[in-house]
Amino acid sequence: MSEESPLDRFKQALTGASRAIARAKEVEVAWSADAPSVNGTNFRVPLPGRDLPPSQVAEARGFADSFSLRLRHHDDALHMRNAPPEPIAKSCYDEIERVRYEALGSNNYSGIRANLDASLERRIAADPITRAQNAGDVPLAVALGLILREKLTGEAVPERARAGVDLVRAGIEERAGDDFEALALSLDDQEAFQSLTLDMLQHLDLTQPHDMPEQTDNEEGEDEEGEQENEEEGEGEGESQPQPVEAPGEMAEGDNETDGESESTSDQDMADGDEMDDSDEGMMPVRPNRPWTDIPDSFDYKAYTEKFDEVIEATELCDAEELDRLRAYLDSQLTGLQGVVTRLANRLQRRLMAQQNRSWDFDQEEGIIDAARLPRVIITPGTALAYKTERDIEFKDTIVTLLIDNSGSMRGRPISIAAISADILARTLERSGVKVEILGFTTRAWKGGQSREQWLADGKPQNPGRLNDLRHIVYKRADEPWRRANRNLGLMMREGLLKENIDGEALLWAHERLLARKEDRRILMVISDGAPVDDSTLSVNSAGYLEAHLRKVIEWIEKVSPVQLVAIGIGHDVTRYYRRAVTIMDVEQLGGTIIEQLAELFETEKRRR
Repeated sequence: MSEESPLDRFKQALTGASRAIARAKEVEVAWSADAPSVNGTNFRVPLPGRDLPPSQVAEARGFADSFSLRLRHHDDALHMRNAPPEPIAKSCYDEIERVRYEALGSNNYSGIRANLDASLERRIAADPITRAQNAGDVPLAVALGLILREKLTGEAVPERARAGVDLVRAGIEERAGDDFEALALSLDDQEAFQSLTLDMLQHLDLTQPHDMPEQTDNEEGEDEEGEQENEEEGEGEGESQPQPVEAPGEMAEGDNETDGESESTSDQDMADGDEMDDSDEGMMPVRPNRPWTDIPDSFDYKAYTEKFDEVIEATELCDAEELDRLRAYLDSQLTGLQGVVTRLANRLQRRLMAQQNRSWDFDQEEGIIDAARLPRVIITPGTALAYKTERDIEFKDTIVTLLIDNSGSMRGRPISIAAISADILARTLERSGVKVEILGFTTRAWKGGQSREQWLADGKPQNPGRLNDLRHIVYKRADEPWRRANRNLGLMMREGLLKENIDGEALLWAHERLLARKEDRRILMVISDGAPVDDSTLSVNSAGYLEAHLRKVIEWIEKVSPVQLVAIGIGHDVTRYYRRAVTIMDVEQLGGTIIEQLAELFETEKRRR
């Protein structure tokens, strides 16, 4: 009777091969149902099926080979010291370096070449380059990396990305054609290769000239022994490139769908975070290398004035006595739904806790005896490594922001159900260790308020932009326990609170708050019942002014940001705005829909593409 499954034997073989390639005996390989990642000498690669399908085996080998080549040939400190500050240039710089160390393995070992091809096919499958219709849709970093890979290894661009690359190939090769040959001659020298990379980025007008820091003798010695130094200094760097910010003529890279989230996004998010943690600037702002923190100028949207806008706590909009009264009214609405609420909460909690499952470390000197080793122990009582120990699988730290439309059209049953659902969500997720923030958005006045009054006083300038006073409400902060904030949700029942809705700026506000959080997974759920409407703004701007801005904000978040965005439309088709969205016609479905959408986001098993 076999003591180990084929999957266990494959894992052992993969770990041994990775150690040999990286020349680091500390390397450990583990399976992952999420995006492949690397943290120092700990690799997490895709879990193949039990029967070890060849295609899935090749993918796992490809990611492990890439991580091993990085550990062996990449000096992380040198890479970060010379990185350009511009977001798009930085993403191209990172991708070009990945192509370099993978090319070193691909050119020397045919087996590694085949494995890397398989892992590339998996990464490309979820990339926007496969859906590009024009040059502006092509993520520049991905296209540049594929062209460089072709030049360095002779490997053709993958079929599904070929059309996208061809849209920009002529322009790239016209401006940086000679740079590819120079890079091929410096493949073994990371510092020289990086200097040539910066020259290429300048030729492509992605970065400004800047002097590379001089390298000390000590650092040169480190480069010569980089195979060992990388094990100590290169920890925490993910493999793939970050995603560039959207700019004129370039569509930002990334496909931030939930379970099909781009590997490049996840890997580099983790890498960037570890880089900052290991440096002396771990607490400093990270805007230069975070494309999703800089709002693109291409939004073509403005506010006439922001001095009358407010971000306000729910407790500041009415006194404690009124809040208690409104909360009691909300609780009365909950009475008939108590059984449904309990079932929904239990269902979500079960699915969340299922993700916090456990695993075993085998071949231990002590612990619980391994049943698979029992025959050996009986035959040879002195057998070592016959025990196993239980370990917890890390549950990705998560925050959920619920952004609720507080417009007048939500008045009545829709806003009651939204408030009740937010209450259910906060209680349930808090029990499961997931933090929740509840926000609302509306305006301070009907038809413009003080912003419009100032515009009138200024002589009605043409195309003033947004012409109303925003009111963004914080019902519950992420770190605030539900028991302290639950009465705040009653504020949604207050007569006169719900006015007009400017969704685009509300999304940016909620998104910015999420980016300030330290959690690994950030989810933004929007509940709305219609398109953005503000009579004051629409009367003096183009008819689609607010809607166009909303579309651009959504596209930017979905394609560039690490935040996972999902929307629920109440009686309104929001699927025309959001990629991940669901529309319900009956507000009674809202609670169940929220639970199901979140449960899907938390599933660790990837869906079939």
